[in-house]
Amino acid sequence: MKQFKKVQWVCLLVCLISSLYNAGWAIAAKETQSEVMALNWEDLIPEKERMQVPVVDDTPVDHDDDTPPQMKIGSVRHELNNRLIKIPGFVIPLEGDDKSVTEFLLVPFLGACIHVPPPPPNQIIYVKFKDGAPIKKLWDIVNVVGYLKTETVNLDLGEAAYVLYGNQLEDYQSEL
Repeated sequence: MKQFKKVQWVCLLVCLISSLYNAGWAIAAKETQSEVMALNWEDLIPEKERMQVPVVDDTPVDHDDDTPPQMKIGSVRHELNNRLIKIPGFVIPLEGDDKSVTEFLLVPFLGACIHVPPPPPNQIIYVKFKDGAPIKKLWDIVNVVGYLKTETVNLDLGEAAYVLYGNQLEDYQSEL
């Protein structure tokens, strides 16, 4: 009888340790999932498309038109959906006031969507900040942190293939 109780206690102890060990792995996995993934603009393009040369359109550009044509090439990386990311870029404000913006486009270079044809949709991110984000200088590069979604948004300035639900806007710091 004592031997049987001893076996029960050992089994109970093993089960308890095993469950604590597995819980530790689950917590570690969740922490890893919530780590911020630093991306650059090339990372938004599927690897097999990164070296593709765009087809040149010989149609004359209408300089009287407000919006230059956007090249609708490239797809998105679906594995980035719902990932917490950090990406640098330039802000094109859409909604907000003189102190903060609640919605903006994040683009890879200054003047994109305004002075030149918009980049492809997978190179434009539509950013939403629920409570607004402070904007100091619109011509400065910033880092935006938030959850990325592979959703298409059509705007007058161009089509965005990603939506970022921002939770932090930082001054740009080089990762070198």
